Amino acid sequence: MKHELVSRYPRFAPAGWTLRSPGRRRSASRRGAVLRLDVAMVAVATLLAEYGAAHAGVPPTPSAALLAFPVVLMVLFALRGMYGPRLHVAILDDLRAIATTSALAAMVILSVRAFFTSDPGVAQQSARHWAFAAAYLAAGRVVLHWSDRRAHRNGELLQPTLIIGAGNIGRLLARRLLDRPELGLRPIGFLDKEPRGNDEVGLPVLGASWDLERVVAEHDIEHIVVCFSTAPSEVLLGIMKRADRLGVTTSFVPRLYERTTTQLEVQHIGGLPLLSARRVDPNGWHFAVKYVIDRLVAVALIALFSPMLVGAALATYVSLGRPIFFRQRRVGRDGVEFDMLKFRTMRGAPEERGEADAEWASSQLEATDHPVDVEAPNEDMRTSVGKLLRRLSIDELPQLFNVLLGHMSIVGPRPERVHYVRQFERGIYRYGDRHRVKAGITGWAQANGLRGKTSLADRVEWDNYYIENFSLWLDAKILLMTFAAVFTGFRTVE
Repeated sequence: MKHELVSRYPRFAPAGWTLRSPGRRRSASRRGAVLRLDVAMVAVATLLAEYGAAHAGVPPTPSAALLAFPVVLMVLFALRGMYGPRLHVAILDDLRAIATTSALAAMVILSVRAFFTSDPGVAQQSARHWAFAAAYLAAGRVVLHWSDRRAHRNGELLQPTLIIGAGNIGRLLARRLLDRPELGLRPIGFLDKEPRGNDEVGLPVLGASWDLERVVAEHDIEHIVVCFSTAPSEVLLGIMKRADRLGVTTSFVPRLYERTTTQLEVQHIGGLPLLSARRVDPNGWHFAVKYVIDRLVAVALIALFSPMLVGAALATYVSLGRPIFFRQRRVGRDGVEFDMLKFRTMRGAPEERGEADAEWASSQLEATDHPVDVEAPNEDMRTSVGKLLRRLSIDELPQLFNVLLGHMSIVGPRPERVHYVRQFERGIYRYGDRHRVKAGITGWAQANGLRGKTSLADRVEWDNYYIENFSLWLDAKILLMTFAAVFTGFRTVE
């Protein structure tokens, strides 16, 4: 009975005790399962690589090297933090880590063996082990990630989560977590003495800071997120300390979250941390390289998709006649206007019909003093060919010529119409910041499901995140996520 009270109501625990919550035990159990899966995959890959070596004309690997490679690989994985506690597992980042870390392990074994032996098959053996290990580890992680996502979408294995702070940011976080169960957190409610904001997410305020132990016990809370709150800093720090004693994992949203990028430098002056975010320079060499690569990729994709481009052009000509392309004035980098190209998909002249998303645009500004004054169309003017082109996103392919001409990039914030931009800049927070770089055919917001009539404020947030965290790897990840969304309809998670 005493142990039951201590586990359910931690205030009965003696001072200094740290309780191990079910969530923390489950997290440790999952990390152990991931480790066991990787060990099994590496073992299978090593055995199969060696079993088929003779058929590939590769001499057998010495036993010592055969055992050393899996050991070195698992140690490097552990050093890279792949078995540490992680709130969100990004499968594409995991696959990248598997490819690079397994290559590093193979290079370590290759270097040591080359230094101490003169075996002519060292390079072939190491390359074979790396290729097999990378393939099998990647397959195992993909299956595990798919299984976790499916369980989360079915409401299983979700961590009951308590949000500290019922203000605008706290409620925004709750809405994001409710919309994306694949992240693994299920918000239960808020803890706040003075809640603010509207109750759009439908979650209750369960109490104030002094109710932490009771709320954790009654709702089996496994994770706590500290958001903006009117409570003093010492109260919030106290909540995190008490949560740690309860065995509940915690995370927090920093005050200047807009300036918190994925690349932070932390320096300490005594116990005072100084955070320095990487400065983004849209005119720097990183983006100059990106724009050169954009044009090279555009040439390659035009050549690759030329049969599809020709077929779509002929289908458009037969169904609608000339012109084949629809030109629409959009706003790109530094507010410069350009004509964005698409295949025509609708009957009639654009000036004769209203904007299909006029109602959506107006709703984005309904809380401001700048309503959108456009007319919505009365009927669907798309042709049957146009519907097919739109469903497969083929109507967007002519924008590769915009990339070739330097108007656009392959990846970047989606460009908006001129008359919308002028009003969005006045009514949407940080909307103008997205014009620091070239507009893109696809972007971070679109790859994460923010397409069509979705929240413009959310899109702007994702677009600015992309700019402030730009890397060529992020571009590659966005393209992979976009292809997955187009060809499978499956919304990936970063």
